[in-house]
Amino acid sequence: MTSVPLPPQTTTGTSASAPPAAPTDLPDPTALGLPITDPELASRLADRLTVVDDALSEAVTSADKLADGASRHLVDAGGKRFRPLLTLLTGELGDGAAPGVVDAAVVVELTQVASLYHDDVMDSAPMRRGAPAVHMVWGNSVAILVGDMLFARASARVAELGPEAVILQSRTFERMCLGQLHETMGPDDGEDAVAHYLQVLSDKTASLLSASARLGAMLSGAPKEQVEAVGAFGEKVGVAFQLADDVLDVASEGETSGKTPGTDLREHVPTMPVLLLRRHVASGSATDDDRDLLETLDGDLSSDEVLTAALERLRAHPVLADTRELAVRWAREAAAELAPLPDGPVKDSLEQFAQALADRAV
Repeated sequence: MTSVPLPPQTTTGTSASAPPAAPTDLPDPTALGLPITDPELASRLADRLTVVDDALSEAVTSADKLADGASRHLVDAGGKRFRPLLTLLTGELGDGAAPGVVDAAVVVELTQVASLYHDDVMDSAPMRRGAPAVHMVWGNSVAILVGDMLFARASARVAELGPEAVILQSRTFERMCLGQLHETMGPDDGEDAVAHYLQVLSDKTASLLSASARLGAMLSGAPKEQVEAVGAFGEKVGVAFQLADDVLDVASEGETSGKTPGTDLREHVPTMPVLLLRRHVASGSATDDDRDLLETLDGDLSSDEVLTAALERLRAHPVLADTRELAVRWAREAAAELAPLPDGPVKDSLEQFAQALADRAV
């Protein structure tokens, strides 16, 4: 097989090779994707998440009847609130009770929700967070305009956090737009599709995770090196998360993972295993079976029988193992970025989250 791009090897920090500690009976944060095993920390974060939820509800409320219903739609539907939780967690590196930390958590979730309004229009997604997507209820134009309105409200709120936060938010918003643009248009002629895909993941997904982590640490007064460390962690863990998701789309058992296998394949959404297979075929060293598999994946997968057969063949192909390796490497490199953080429950939670992503891909 052809080689795949990997993040540079580092030797600093704790690698994500040790098994995560078993979660204890804690408040809601453990259900949101971060393995927070310190009871006092979990309790504080649960309380602050309640404050964030209240502030979110207030932030999306509008005196305009049409705007009010559409803007509250996804916030009312719930969601894991992972990004605000990450902001609150990294805020514990300094003064977690600083008012700017909660405000930043609201900003990153508003930004995330606004981006979902746009994404669902572009992807024609029928559902979001267990509810009909906004464009399915109010139409594409309303969904786009309400997404813009939520971005505006996030911008107004971040303006109260100082110029450094404003610059970070604006650059993150730009990267998210670029990621969506490049995903929509695809790689240029002659551009490596694998490298293009990794850049899309970094811009569209990882940039907001990085900003979420960075804002919490920055506004809590944490040292600059710790702010930089959690920002770098967010960049790499965001890529690892999507690569692990690509593995699950092929290899998961829907009953245990909660993800229906083959969803992205059926919709012909580019994922790393298919991109690696395509690059292998283009290299000229592929077998007839490789070429036949790619032709099947590019064809009509609406039949359950055809999809199941394609999944079985892809599971047995080396490109899936290559994708697993890539996801694990990004997760371990994310954990290594945490070396400047002091030992304690914040660092432990972030390291264990990276390890959970590595485990998810294997």
